[in-house]
Amino acid sequence: MPELLRQLSGLGGCTHPIRLDGHRTEYDVNTRTGEIGTVLHRLNSADLPAGHLLVRCNNRRATRCEACAEVYRRDTFHLITSGLRGGKGVPERVAAHPRVFATFTAPSFGPVHNRRTGPAGSVRRCRCGVHHDQDDAALGTPLDPDTYDYEAAVLWNAHAGPLWRRFSTYLRREVAKRAGLSQRAFRQYARVSFAKVAEYQKRGAVHFHAVIRIDGPGGGDTLPPAWATAELLTDAIGAAAAHVRVDGPVIGGRAHTFAFGRQLDVRTIRSADFDGGQELTERAVASYIAKYATKGAETATGALDRPLKFLAELAQLDISDHARRLIRTAWTLGACKELEDLRLRAWAHMLGFRGHFSTKSRRYSTTLGALRTARAEWRRAQAAAATEGETDTTLVVSHWVFAGTGLSAAEAWLAASLEPAPGTEGEPTHG
Repeated sequence: MPELLRQLSGLGGCTHPIRLDGHRTEYDVNTRTGEIGTVLHRLNSADLPAGHLLVRCNNRRATRCEACAEVYRRDTFHLITSGLRGGKGVPERVAAHPRVFATFTAPSFGPVHNRRTGPAGSVRRCRCGVHHDQDDAALGTPLDPDTYDYEAAVLWNAHAGPLWRRFSTYLRREVAKRAGLSQRAFRQYARVSFAKVAEYQKRGAVHFHAVIRIDGPGGGDTLPPAWATAELLTDAIGAAAAHVRVDGPVIGGRAHTFAFGRQLDVRTIRSADFDGGQELTERAVASYIAKYATKGAETATGALDRPLKFLAELAQLDISDHARRLIRTAWTLGACKELEDLRLRAWAHMLGFRGHFSTKSRRYSTTLGALRTARAEWRRAQAAAATEGETDTTLVVSHWVFAGTGLSAAEAWLAASLEPAPGTEGEPTHG
């Protein structure tokens, strides 16, 4: 039993681990002759207490695995924070670079139930005449589902990623224009870096939150030019967002073109030391973005957190009528030959969106992979410190095959009573 408890605690609270069958053998290697020597360690899945090697699922969705989603949230927090105030290989002087927090929304596809507020924070009536509570399930659903443009809503989600990529190109052009530089010359003086996360609004449309920063030509390691200001960046973002377009498909004689919605919010990010914590701070931005990195369509709209195999499954699912119609529309459009590259049936549970939820430019900060590697190396170092007689050079031979997912009822009961092993939960975000 203690061995099983130790194996389960190494999952860090993961409730849907991947089960693997196989083995791993370490051999001593003679560095002078290259000959393979004695067996140092051998691990066979059949000898493990659970009967398999258990590996964390690493699912970012909180609805699927809260523990793994929390690790993802923490990693995202540190990724965003390091690009705002340094750390994780990013110099601290990056905190002096012009940076803003921008929110890009989707256009309207028809009037929906909403909860508008006045200047003093008072709640106004919805168009339906009701003062909706903030938890009202009707929020975000169409006032008239029969006239709501479900086709455009799904296709918007499917084209949101390409629209962002084109926007990032337009943004560099607009910044260069305001600096009086050509696009070629701009690369010699500055670089635009960003990190963004996608969030679903209650109506099921994706919008983006992004940290956007102006650096020197080498990224965060180099100082931006004197003309680079948050005001210039804000103006350039507004111009780029207003002009960017992506042409969509022609369906039934109707040509679709996609652009951002009219609601664009751009706010300068200040450091806590600079403004006394009264304005938008680095920590607030990082926390906000990290929160949405673990959510999907299922959180905002009550849709699904896993793909559909058959459309008939919809009849058995407890989801809202609005989410059901969005999914059905995506599935129907997925049958169109001219839309096969969008893979709408594979992404119907995501209401058509098929992009990564969190992305960044190359020079913004560290990477999620680097954070995971550092965590794995720390755990290996801890394990090596507890093992005597380690040699410098070893040969590792391993073979693993998928054997299933999840825990047995007994394993789940035991795992719920355990504290995660050190180094499995990600770096804390406090302080």
